[in-house]
Amino acid sequence: MTGWVRMSAMRGYDDASYGEGFADVYDEWYGGLTDVATTVATLVTLAEGGRVLELGVGTGRVAIPLAAAGLEVHGVDTSTAMLQRLAGKPGGEAVHVGLRDMAVDLPDGPFTLVFIAYNTFWNLLTEERQRSCFTEVAQRLTDGGAFVVEAFVPDPTLHDPPSQVTVRSITVDRVVLSVTIGTVAEQRAEGHFIEISETGGVRLRPWSVRWVSVEQLDEMAVAAGLALAERWEAFDRLPFGPASTRHVSVYRKC
Repeated sequence: MTGWVRMSAMRGYDDASYGEGFADVYDEWYGGLTDVATTVATLVTLAEGGRVLELGVGTGRVAIPLAAAGLEVHGVDTSTAMLQRLAGKPGGEAVHVGLRDMAVDLPDGPFTLVFIAYNTFWNLLTEERQRSCFTEVAQRLTDGGAFVVEAFVPDPTLHDPPSQVTVRSITVDRVVLSVTIGTVAEQRAEGHFIEISETGGVRLRPWSVRWVSVEQLDEMAVAAGLALAERWEAFDRLPFGPASTRHVSVYRKC
C-alpha cells in the first residue's frame, strides 16, 4: 500500500469510505444490478485463458464466479471491510486479493485482462487519479491485452436541482433516504444513504464520484497507450448507440 489518500469535498471522506459504509449491504442492494453470468462469460472470452485483475473487487460479485470458471483472478480494493466479505464467501479463497490503491499501486503483471465493473472507475475522485489508473493498467497488460471499463453514460440532468432528497426504500420498520449534491461543472456528485430503523437507529452510508464521459475515457486511454477496440451497451454485447445509458468499453494495448 502506498497510503496515498485523496480527500473529496465531503469532509472526512477518503478512498476507503465507500467500502466501509456499504460492505454489509452491498450484495443485498447491488448484487442483482447486472447479469453476472453474462458478465463472466464475456470476460472469460476476453481473458483468453490468461491472468485477470479486477479493480475495486469489492465483495467478489464478479471475481468469485470468474475464478470458478478456471481463471487466475486477482483483485484490489481500498476497503478492508469489502475484502473481508469476499474472503468469507464460498470460493473467495480462490481470488488473490490485495488492499491497494487502484490509481497508483497495482500488483505486478502481466495480465491479459484488467476490468473495472459498474461505476467503480468513478470512485477515483480527480482527473489526475483517473489518468494514473489508465497508465498503471497499461503498464501491466500483455501486448494486445484488454482493459474493460463498465459505467453509465453521464446524465447531468439528474442533478437538476443540484441538491436532492429522495426515498430509496421504505418498510414498516425501516426507511432509507438518499441525499445527493451534484456539481455538473466539476463532474462530481456525492451524498449519503441515510438508513433509519427501529432496531438499528440511524446509519449513514456516504458515497462520492467523479463521472466521466465516454469521450473523456477514450482520450485517457490514448494518452496511456491504449486504443478503443469495442464498445457495447452491456456485457451481452448489444450495440452501443446514442440512446444507450450504459457502456462497456474495451481498450487494448497498442
